[in-house]
Amino acid sequence: MRKIILSMSVSLDGFFEGPNREIDWHLVDEELHQHLNERIGALGGFLTGRVSHELMAAYWPTADQDPEAPAVVREFAAIWRDMPKVVYSRTLERAEWNATVVREVAPDVIRALKEQPGGDLAVGGAELAAEFRRHDLIDEYTIYVHPVLIGRGRPLFRDTDALAALRLVESRVFGNGVVLLHYVRVGADARVDPRTG
Repeated sequence: MRKIILSMSVSLDGFFEGPNREIDWHLVDEELHQHLNERIGALGGFLTGRVSHELMAAYWPTADQDPEAPAVVREFAAIWRDMPKVVYSRTLERAEWNATVVREVAPDVIRALKEQPGGDLAVGGAELAAEFRRHDLIDEYTIYVHPVLIGRGRPLFRDTDALAALRLVESRVFGNGVVLLHYVRVGADARVDPRTG
């Protein structure tokens, strides 16, 4: 069965973007970009919101046409363009670049999507991730913690009463100081004892 993976970059103080949607503090060098290309290239599709899709669609479809672009950028442009995408939006009538527009997160539809053959699915965007988490649909979290404090912005995780027990399965420190924390969700009925982890 395919897994749904939340993959996001955050500042050390827990924000995924600044108060005006800034992400210029992201430290994506060639090493990290190549890692992301490998991870993302193995996926079966993207599950994104309208804003995320439109931001990506404004740059990536033609990024590989720039002869000055680094090889990792040109490689990712092809990955993004060809990857199947589900865009969750109540306002878009259609979306370009191998994308299907869906109006709302329907848990039964998502579970059926997970049963289809193919690679895992990445959910992106904090609002969409919150909706997926509300329905207990996220199986794994790959969080890239950037060594910067931005002070204020939009937090990745919203307040919730839902406990999600996680198990760390991978960590990695990149040369630029970014740290990958990769967690899998423990079964819904599992409880973590804070004294033993």
